[in-house]
Amino acid sequence: MAQVRKQNIFNTITGTLRFTAFWVMVVVQLPILFLLPARSKIAVKYMAVFMKILLVLANIKIVRHGQISKKRPLLVAGNHISVFEIATYPVMFGGSFISKNDVRKWPIVGWVANKFGVVFVDRRPSHAADALAQVQHAISTISYPLYIFPEGTTTNGAYVKEFKSSLFNVAEGTDVTVQPVVVQYCFHDGTPIGENDLAEHFAYFDNAKQTQGPKCSRERSAFGQIFHVMVLGGFTVNVYMLPPPPLAGMDRKQIAQEMHKIISDKYTEIQNKGSKNEDSNNTNA
Repeated sequence: MAQVRKQNIFNTITGTLRFTAFWVMVVVQLPILFLLPARSKIAVKYMAVFMKILLVLANIKIVRHGQISKKRPLLVAGNHISVFEIATYPVMFGGSFISKNDVRKWPIVGWVANKFGVVFVDRRPSHAADALAQVQHAISTISYPLYIFPEGTTTNGAYVKEFKSSLFNVAEGTDVTVQPVVVQYCFHDGTPIGENDLAEHFAYFDNAKQTQGPKCSRERSAFGQIFHVMVLGGFTVNVYMLPPPPLAGMDRKQIAQEMHKIISDKYTEIQNKGSKNEDSNNTNA
């Protein structure tokens, strides 16, 4: 039965070397990023190269289930457990993200995100009209998918938070296709990572924002989480691409509710299935 790798000096050294290599990669990439025109097609495509290096260094493996829709414009909505979804989606599908405006102000990260075509949205209600117009313009002028995390934050992996309906404004009364995607973290042998291990080691979240499930004993920064996962030897992420549901005639709140039900039900199903298999293995051991 798979379990979290015990930390020792060898794992720490290996993780440190991987983390150092990650920062060397970032430094090496900076001149390339300076040369790339911000928000251009080539810059968006290059994000997949940049993120692939991170996944390799962190030993994150991807298993695909299903196909991404070929319809355009396409908005992909998924659950959000840690920073590694930000690397997984571009590597699998290309494309870019819709993100809160605060990210633009983050050192280095904001600059890189802008280069990679991330659409920054001001989520304050007073700026809703401007935000909607910005996203509508962006999604109507590109041929690649845009990704959103409708929970508005990451979770401990025990559940899927209610979706923020404002993020689905762009799909209300339009021809935008919205595809649900579910991510599940597993050990490298395919065993789903349980709630306690997710919360303590693999998920990246704020304890104060969790309404269900376990909390972690130590909150980490985004880069601290990357380092910790590298020390643990990485994990496998299952990505389930579900069929886009019919949304014609729905308003943004109804769309948010429908998408949440689809994604939450699927996540609960695959997590419960993994728990039953683990219990069966324990019984047979």
